[in-house]
Amino acid sequence: MLYSIIGRDVPNSLERRVAARPAHVARLQLLQTEGRLVLAGPFPAVDAVDPGAAGFSGSLIVAEFSSWQAAKDWANADPYVAAGVYADVQVQPFKKTFPA
Repeated sequence: MLYSIIGRDVPNSLERRVAARPAHVARLQLLQTEGRLVLAGPFPAVDAVDPGAAGFSGSLIVAEFSSWQAAKDWANADPYVAAGVYADVQVQPFKKTFPA
């Protein structure tokens, strides 16, 4: 089943985010290699593709996991959690409807 993972950044997270990004991306690349990643990306803190020093307010990942608990465990083990980038992480089952 698919699950959405939304991580909300702590204020002024950009420096921590940049430092932890290689490990975070490596985990996403593994999901992609396994064919389980639907989409992933950050929320710019301002209305711009490249927010510069404004940074990001969080991230969204939609991926396939064997269970809700497996998705929660994966999300809680994210390098952004360990680095203190995320203030909180929400994991919810997700039903993809569009595009078909």
